[in-house]
Amino acid sequence: MVVEAARVTSSTVVVAVDVGKTEFAFSVSDGARVSLLKPRTGCPMTGPSLAQVVADIARVLPGGAGVKVGIEAAGHYHRPLLRAPWPVDWEVLELNPGHVTEQRRVLGKRTIKTDVIDLQAMTELMLAGRGQPVRDRSLVLGGLAAWSAHRTGRVSLRTATKNQLLGQLDRCFPGLTLALPDVLGTKVGRLVAQHFADPHRLAAFGPARLVRFAAARGLQVRRPVAERLVAAARDALPMPGAAVARQVLAADWALLTDLDAQIDTADTQLGQLLPQTPFTPLLTVPGWGTVRASSYAAAVGDPLAKRNLTRYGVNSRSIALIASNMAMCAIEKKRGVRGLCGVGTVSWIIRFHSSTTAASAPPARTLLPGAAITASATVATIRAFLNMSCHLTHEGVVRCRKC
Repeated sequence: MVVEAARVTSSTVVVAVDVGKTEFAFSVSDGARVSLLKPRTGCPMTGPSLAQVVADIARVLPGGAGVKVGIEAAGHYHRPLLRAPWPVDWEVLELNPGHVTEQRRVLGKRTIKTDVIDLQAMTELMLAGRGQPVRDRSLVLGGLAAWSAHRTGRVSLRTATKNQLLGQLDRCFPGLTLALPDVLGTKVGRLVAQHFADPHRLAAFGPARLVRFAAARGLQVRRPVAERLVAAARDALPMPGAAVARQVLAADWALLTDLDAQIDTADTQLGQLLPQTPFTPLLTVPGWGTVRASSYAAAVGDPLAKRNLTRYGVNSRSIALIASNMAMCAIEKKRGVRGLCGVGTVSWIIRFHSSTTAASAPPARTLLPGAAITASATVATIRAFLNMSCHLTHEGVVRCRKC
């Protein structure tokens, strides 16, 4: 169900709030656009200041008035006011800044941006019934988006760090990749990179000591692998600047270890947040894990919000139906379906179900509890998901190897 804002009536009082980095401005008007309190600017973004503002507004409210508080989204600066201790019977709405800009154009003041004009535009929007109610689910999806973006940035940084680390390792231990092609992709390779960047030290250890050294750190190294590594160390040619390369390698290794820990923490947080969202059914699809489902959830936002229903034509029921059909087709492996990439597999599902005529359409089948669907319903819901997936792909949020 879509949570709608309360209807605007003649007794409605709207409070427009324009947020800055450290201060905010507000105005109070009734349903007839009569100002009940002169617009006030320069209010500090503090608890005592907000309490004084609430008290001043409460003094001018007529009896039985329903209050709507509209706060224009401003990056992260407006978030403290969204969860501020407003009176419980006041409705808090979040306003799209693009809508505010367009409303200024309607008022003939698009190029004139002042706090008072913004407050006037926000008042008109709220009286027209615009604004999204603030709900706890928005906080969960906001946290999911934050951790997803954090993980994406750390993964990119880790990739660059690995490339630099491998370059430094080639300078201090030439020939290591001949014995171990994927150094950082194996535990023994990481052991060598961390403790035996100097090939002379590894050569002096010998195979037997290397096996014992690894075992003391919880790693089992087979004797042939140890012999191959020691042989590569003995055959390594001296490299100019190897001492400096080892110092840089040690610094890169410390950074890589920290990045691995941060990515693991992000994965843990995503795993805790994703089950609290309507995107949980996507985890039932083979090939879809927490990270991929979280990327979609972070990019799409709340599917029950009215703006997303209009934008993508998809809701929580559609997500469940899509996940069910994708899982069905992957498990049955019809027409050689392989790994799921989102857009590519959904395209195939649409072609498969679209080829089914109404006369030969299979009976409704239940793929999830309470989710009975037909072929036509399948096509409609998956087309909506394909539209959403392609939109995200074109925005660069989710990349697909088939697009």
